[in-house]
Formats: sequence, structure tokens, C-alpha cells
Amino acid sequence: MFDRLLFPTDGSDGADAVLDHVIDIAAAHDATLHLLHVAPPEPERRPNLRDEGDGAAGERRRTDGERFVSDAAARASQSDAAVVTSIERGEPYRVITEYAAEQDVDLVAMPTHGRTGLSRLLLGSTTERVVRRSDVPVLTVRPDAATDLAYPYADVLTPTDGSACATAAVTFGSELAAATDAALHAVSVVNVAAFGADIRGPLLIDELEERASDAVEQAGDVAAAAGVETVRESVGRDVSIHHGILAYIDEHDVDLVVMGTHGHTGFDRYMLGSVAEKLVRTSPVPVVTVREPRGE
Repeated sequence: MFDRLLFPTDGSDGADAVLDHVIDIAAAHDATLHLLHVAPPEPERRPNLRDEGDGAAGERRRTDGERFVSDAAARASQSDAAVVTSIERGEPYRVITEYAAEQDVDLVAMPTHGRTGLSRLLLGSTTERVVRRSDVPVLTVRPDAATDLAYPYADVLTPTDGSACATAAVTFGSELAAATDAALHAVSVVNVAAFGADIRGPLLIDELEERASDAVEQAGDVAAAAGVETVRESVGRDVSIHHGILAYIDEHDVDLVVMGTHGHTGFDRYMLGSVAEKLVRTSPVPVVTVREPRGE
């Protein structure tokens, strides 16, 4: 399933908390773990100005980065996982996405919170930018939940609306479930609050439930074709899709959510509005976001 995993690290508490879980995934798949630190770009050299201070600071940051990946590699070596370390310079999200593409990485794994601690929201962070732009699936893990995680996952949830990006996520989730003997939950949630006082509400909800049933049936077919032995299909109603998915996670002890994202920058940026974005921020379990196939 996985041959190469990428784990960017900045030496933060968030990265440190998630590392052991990523090592477990790499070891289970006999995958090579790429440990990457992105140092700030070299400061622009200006003539007739003293730049010794900037140069020393830049070198210090690079030395810190070498220590970060060296320490992470030492922990990974205890599991016999093959490790590659790298120090790069540039804008972190850009370097991470380019590195993942160039090294043919199968999965990028990142904590939802970085250097500023667990109180930092995902929005605007390096992780959020990678989730939006990466063509490689991205696993996001909340550092405060990492100590309770085990791999392989037993129950994998794939929310679906039948769209191309949702189908890409279902395919990824099905392949992972088949490779690890996990159960796959194909779920579609109808947002009943979207219609308000519209007198056509009941008819529209019935129509959406029919589409949702078709979507989960299609997801079940994908999972069966991938060799998943246990497939559970569910269509539900809730006041929000995000809330409905969180409720399902809690009620069925789901271990992982795999969800599609368009990755665009406009209003259609994420599947089902902002559901993927909200789940990455709030899900009590890890979330894999899968980019909509290019050309769709």
C-alpha cells in the first residue's frame, strides 16, 4: 500500500507527538520514511550592508533542522524502518508538496498543530496549505490524540457524495482497508437544515437521500472490488454534514476518516463545502485528505 512516507518536522511538540504513529505506519508497510525539515530561505544579500547576523541565524536554523531530523531518525531506527533525511530551504508548504511529488511519496503525514503548540488552529498553517495543494494524500493527526492511536486501523470511514473527489477518497480508503483487514464505512449525510422553510423541503430531502443511497452503494462496489471483506453502508440526516460525520465517528468507534478535497481556492475548494476543512480541524481521529484527480 505504502512504499514511501513523508514526515516533515520542525522539532515542535506537535511533530514529536505524532512521529511514533507515523513510524508505526511505515514499519507495518515496510515503507521508507522520509524525514524532512524545511529551513527558511537564505536571506537576500544586499551590498554595503552588514549581513553577518542574518547568516549566523540562518546557519543556526539549519543546524537545528539537522538535529530535528537526526533525532527523528534515531527514533525510527528502533523499528527497523528505512529512513531518508533531508534539509531543504524555502517556503515550507511549497517545499513539502514539491518534495512529495519529486520523491514519488505515497502519503504525507503531518500534525494539525505545529511550532506554536496545541492551541494553534489549522487555518493558515503549513499543514492547512499542504492539505489544500498536495496531489499526494495527506494524513493529518491531532497531537493531543496521537498517544491513543494504534495501527493498523480497524474501522475506516469514507464520507461520500458520489463526486469525483469523493470516489478518489473511497478508492484510497478501500485499498487501505483491504491491505490492513479493516472494515470500511461508506457514509453519506444529508443536510436537512439547508432547506429552511422551503415548502419543497421534504421532496428535496427525499431526492438527496436517493442520491446519497446511490453514492454509498457505488462506494460499496468500489470497496468490494478492492477486496474489502467488511463494508458498511449508511445514509443519515443531520443539521450539518460535518456534525453528522462526527456523530458517526463517535457511535461506530471509527479509527480513520478518508475524505476527498477539490483543492481549489474558490467556493468549491472542498468537497461538500467546508466539510473536509472542518473535519481536519476537529476530528478526534486521523484524517486523510485525497485530492480530486486532475482533469476532473
